[in-house]
Amino acid sequence: MDDATRTELEAAAFRRLVEHLDEHKEVQNIDLMNLAGFCRNCLSKWYKAAAEDKGIELDYEEARERIYGMPYAEWKEKYQK
Repeated sequence: MDDATRTELEAAAFRRLVEHLDEHKEVQNIDLMNLAGFCRNCLSKWYKAAAEDKGIELDYEEARERIYGMPYAEWKEKYQK
């Protein structure tokens, strides 16, 4: 498999993971962290770090919005228990 195809597949898997988490808002970040060792905030930080690695400016709140699908404060108010 060439690098471009591998990158496309990895990106598709990442998008599906984010979609899956969006479909299951009942799963709390603390539960994810306890069971899997990562949460939506971790994904946001990794997304931001990946942007920085490419020389792209992206602040943490913008990265969070991309992962949560809305501003974090709004998500927290609606879904965090």
